[in-house]
Amino acid sequence: MPLTEPRDDNLPGEVSAGAMRHPGEDSPDTARTSDLRREPDLTEPPLGEPEPTLPEPVRQRIVALTAAVLPVLSGDEVPVPLRRVAKFAPNRRARLGASMIAAQLAADPLFRQRITARVLADAGDLGAAVVEGTAPAAADPVEVAALAYLARPRGWRELIEASGATVRAEADKAVIDELIREAEQRAGRAEHDRAVARVEADKLRDELARVREELGQLREESRQLARTLRETQARERKAGELLSTERGRASRAAADADAELRRARARLADAEAAAGVARVSAKEARSVDDARLWLLLETIGQAAVGLRRELALDPVDQLPADFVADAFTDRSAPTPAGAATRARDTDDPARLDQLLALPKAHLVVDGYNVTKRGFGEMSLEQQRKRLITGLGGIAAQTGDEVTVVFDGAERMHGLPPTPRGVRVLFSRKGETADELIRRLVRAEPAGRPVVVVSSDREVADGVRRHGAYPLGADSLLRRLARS
Repeated sequence: MPLTEPRDDNLPGEVSAGAMRHPGEDSPDTARTSDLRREPDLTEPPLGEPEPTLPEPVRQRIVALTAAVLPVLSGDEVPVPLRRVAKFAPNRRARLGASMIAAQLAADPLFRQRITARVLADAGDLGAAVVEGTAPAAADPVEVAALAYLARPRGWRELIEASGATVRAEADKAVIDELIREAEQRAGRAEHDRAVARVEADKLRDELARVREELGQLREESRQLARTLRETQARERKAGELLSTERGRASRAAADADAELRRARARLADAEAAAGVARVSAKEARSVDDARLWLLLETIGQAAVGLRRELALDPVDQLPADFVADAFTDRSAPTPAGAATRARDTDDPARLDQLLALPKAHLVVDGYNVTKRGFGEMSLEQQRKRLITGLGGIAAQTGDEVTVVFDGAERMHGLPPTPRGVRVLFSRKGETADELIRRLVRAEPAGRPVVVVSSDREVADGVRRHGAYPLGADSLLRRLARS
């Protein structure tokens, strides 16, 4: 069926595609549809005539036909607003671009003619019949209206109106059928409800008969209960009379008991007064005894403190044998090297033993100062372990209090179990072991012998000012080696 694109009177100055062909040259559409009947002239509505109001199914079908043809058109044949829509997937093209496609079909007759040419070619005989202004009786009215809107032959508005009437009639018929079905369903449900109601009514009648029977039984029970209640009330009146009698007796007994209680309380008050006097006398006597005992214990304690202070003397620089040797030694003779200074040597283990023999002596050890001097080739963990173990032996032998101080912001790991009588301390963050040692010495009471082992001169001078006995690290190392 040869198709020519009719000239659009609404587009002045535009030449139709058929007018641009050479005589005797068939268009591509003519070549594709040469086996169909000749196409009648397609007319456009007069200028200014409004677009018809389309039923919703017809509008959707027009959009679907246009969306299916869009990819077939060449790039310059697709209007600019629809070029992006033409790239959509088929299922999205008609759904997302419906409004733009409908607006372009109504505003662009040339685009509509291009779409119409391809849609009619695909429609076959139905398209040819619509172009001629007729429609088969068996044809889908929605399809006929969509093709008539696109092709716009003579009488196309009548075709759309007839198709719209048919669509509305079918819609009305569907609504009526649906209403009939709903009415039939409601009638069926009503019949079912009536049957259920009859069954429920029968059940209710049976239940009513049962309830009446139970009501008769309850009435009989109620009469029996009323009779029992009257008998119980009679017994209660008799019990009340007996209770009144017993209450009188109990009142008289309570009055007698209260009188006896008052007499007992008076006797108790007299006894408590006598006991208070005896307690005061005993307390005064015990206070005198306590004062005498306290005075005796205080006298003994003061005597013990004085004796302790007398015995806790500083170690002597020379032993008695040294004085005897000096008296019988020729003054001109040379003194043996170290003979006069042995007792004053701060690294002499004998001096350490002499100090630890004092009563309640406290040995304070500068930990790393001793370990690094004596066994610095070991790891710090091994140094601490060896020193603490040795100090445990000294504490066990002498029974004195032993404290070893290490530098460290927090407690180290890997320490051996602390022996009995040995205290292990680590200096806190911002404090050195030397400062902690001086704090320990200052905390001791005046007169208690405190021995500090450290080769640090500042530590020795500091603790000496507070009454402690400083000794070098070698004295403790020799003492440990000896034991």
